[in-house]
Amino acid sequence: MMGFLFGLVMSVPLCFVAGFWLNQIVWLFLSFMFLLYFAFSGLFTSISMDLGCDLLSSSLVMLSFWVCSLMVMASGQVYLGGNWSRFFLAVVLGLMVSLYLTFSALNLFVFYVFFEVSLIPTLILIVGWGYQPERLQAGLYLLFYTMMASLPMMVSLFYCYEKFMSLHYYFFSGVDSFVVYLLLNFVFFIKIPMFFVHLWLPKAHVEAPVSGSMVLAGVMLKLGGYGMLRLMVMFAFFLDSANLFFISLSLLGGVIVSLICLRQSDIKSLIAYSSVSHMGLVLSGIMTLNCWGMSGALVMMVAHGLCSSGLFCLANICYERLLSRSIYVNKGLINIMPSLSLAWFMLISSSMAAPPSLNLLGEIMLINSVVGLSVSTMFFLMSISFLGAVYSLFLYSFTQHGSYYGGCFSYFPCSLREYLVLGLHWIPLNVVVLTGGWVVLWF
Repeated sequence: MMGFLFGLVMSVPLCFVAGFWLNQIVWLFLSFMFLLYFAFSGLFTSISMDLGCDLLSSSLVMLSFWVCSLMVMASGQVYLGGNWSRFFLAVVLGLMVSLYLTFSALNLFVFYVFFEVSLIPTLILIVGWGYQPERLQAGLYLLFYTMMASLPMMVSLFYCYEKFMSLHYYFFSGVDSFVVYLLLNFVFFIKIPMFFVHLWLPKAHVEAPVSGSMVLAGVMLKLGGYGMLRLMVMFAFFLDSANLFFISLSLLGGVIVSLICLRQSDIKSLIAYSSVSHMGLVLSGIMTLNCWGMSGALVMMVAHGLCSSGLFCLANICYERLLSRSIYVNKGLINIMPSLSLAWFMLISSSMAAPPSLNLLGEIMLINSVVGLSVSTMFFLMSISFLGAVYSLFLYSFTQHGSYYGGCFSYFPCSLREYLVLGLHWIPLNVVVLTGGWVVLWF
């Protein structure tokens, strides 16, 4: 793992010497190279210098490489407009290094440090390349929501070190302190994000550039899920008390946020709120502490990372042509962009868990785990699934059908690069499901 990290760091000069698209090709090559390190088991492999990968880490590192590669490919306007493209590549590389170290760390303190470090490149992306003046406020929301809970987490790390005499994951055992439970998990609740502490997410998504939205939806939300999957084994004592409360809150929040989606007029805002609904289901699955829930959470995180990132990419393609994210302006697009309408249909159908997408496998596993814990959750799960289909169809029908915007006097068609970005989101999303049996091996 350390050897691969050195290879990643040695690509820094390429950001300033090589061409923009050559960097993107190198990123894509690194994504395929990482498959040599991919671990198909729950045991840590390729251990070196306190870094190692099991199936959980490998899946999320692979997702990070893939999304960061597609971020560069989708940000053609940064290169064509000469908008600090070299610095942009360096920021994306810094973000990828921090994510790589976060997911592959075997030590909780190393995880904590790089968990916080990954905030800085994300903040630079939002503030530096965002579209509206409100991006400064969105960046502060992102920063302070996470920082507010990170100091209590650091205090709980000291407690864990005193109790277990180590911060390596495999030395952890049960903890029955509710204060430690809250201090350690609250930062993950914010990051995933849980209902009530999710307000930073729509704001950050709406103000971020396409690369910022893609990495936020694709990878940054998964940091919270990854931390909980690693550490929830310590808190089996709270399954019948605190966990039930947070499961109920997440499911109720998922229903409320799904209803909020139906009232959105901004395409990016709608996709951002749908992320809160999907990740609420992931949080509920993790809290059940059973095999179905843990494995389903991993599947859903990977599926959501690809699907949501692709939808934000589509929203940006339309924004670059119509200079608006409003659903009322982006209407009748099937008349002028029929091939792009097919991409909208494929990604939105995947988002609403239509077969054969990975989202379907994840939802089946998560619904099984939550219903297995309590049959009374069935109403909320039905509502989330139904409303998920409703707001997905609402987004598709309102943007693709009807009369197109009369103020649009000129139009340029999609480039091959944009179709390639969308294809590289959709193909893994619907092909990886064929190997879905592997996901149960890490738990």
